[in-house]
Amino acid sequence: MLRKIEAKVLIVDDLPENLLALRSLIQSEDRTVFEANSADDALSLLLEHEFALAILDVKMPGMNGFELAELMRGTEKTKHIPIIFVSAVGRDMDYAFRGYESGAVDFLHKPLSPFEVRSKVAMFVELYRHRKALSMQLEVVEAARREQEALLTELRETQAELQKAVQMRDVFMSIASHELRTPLNGLILDVQLRRLRLEQGREDAFTPEKLQEMVTRDERQIRSLTRLIDDMLDVSRIRTGKLSVRPQPGDLGVLAANVVESLAAQFSATGCQVDLRVDGPAPVLMDEFRIEQVLANLLTNALRYGGGKPVSVRVSAEGDAVRAEVRDQGMGISEADQRRVFEQFERVSDSGVAQGLGLGLFISEQIVQAHGGRIELSSRLGEGSCFSIVLPRRG
Repeated sequence: MLRKIEAKVLIVDDLPENLLALRSLIQSEDRTVFEANSADDALSLLLEHEFALAILDVKMPGMNGFELAELMRGTEKTKHIPIIFVSAVGRDMDYAFRGYESGAVDFLHKPLSPFEVRSKVAMFVELYRHRKALSMQLEVVEAARREQEALLTELRETQAELQKAVQMRDVFMSIASHELRTPLNGLILDVQLRRLRLEQGREDAFTPEKLQEMVTRDERQIRSLTRLIDDMLDVSRIRTGKLSVRPQPGDLGVLAANVVESLAAQFSATGCQVDLRVDGPAPVLMDEFRIEQVLANLLTNALRYGGGKPVSVRVSAEGDAVRAEVRDQGMGISEADQRRVFEQFERVSDSGVAQGLGLGLFISEQIVQAHGGRIELSSRLGEGSCFSIVLPRRG
């Protein structure tokens, strides 16, 4: 591995014959030698390449070797490059001290000893290769550590999601069992009561008027069961990407009028007034069954949380969009809860009214988004809520 790491050596001398002699001593297949005949040329090479070693002649015209070394030590890119000075001066101590102060790590003295030159260069080149190999290994280790941290973070997130899924499942099972049991218990009690009347021979309990009441009550309980089951199926379809939407040309105002009419009996039974206003044609491409499902859910919520106060429905066309607003005057929704109510199994807390599975708004938003639209919510506590369906205008 060490032999594959490129090692570059810089030699600096103002005399070409000295450069040639030094190159002949240190040139080999496992290193590249760069030559410079002045300090300026050397600085250009130092900024362009990464060198394992610099061999500098001390006496050069212009900037000498000591001055070049001081510049190298003052530059971030070159300050760690080992420097060997080549000197024709004898082993003068003052001269050596100045060299070490300038940043030298060693000296070569003329006349050069081939063995000494090759040994020292080989030693520094090998040290450079070991440092580079260690640096590369550290980079690999650091990359592996970062990858492990990312995997660990992902694992923690997955674990948190799994825990949340388990909690949601438990909450769903608890809510679903309770909500399904309510209409089912009503049906069971009615069946038991009828059987008892039949066993007692009480034919007066089955007059046409009372039979009509029984049928109406049964239909209401069955609709509740059907709605709950449909909600659970829709959530499953949404999760698997199989929610079916088949848009056809239609008018949102006409559909809103039909939904209001179909729910009129429920509003009348609670004494709640519902007002419809359609401001002209509202042409859209929609799956009428699905958008009817959304409108019915918004109106049912307005009836449930509106405190018996009037509910208004308005349909209008605005530029390239069509809007259907359902506004109540009830308890309202806090700003903190306004995004949460569109999530699965989320319901308005401490409302004091009967609550469903907490799926209606989640499913409604998914349906509207599948039509290329959106649901908007405007609400303040104590001032009611306004849910708006906004769909692209056809044509």
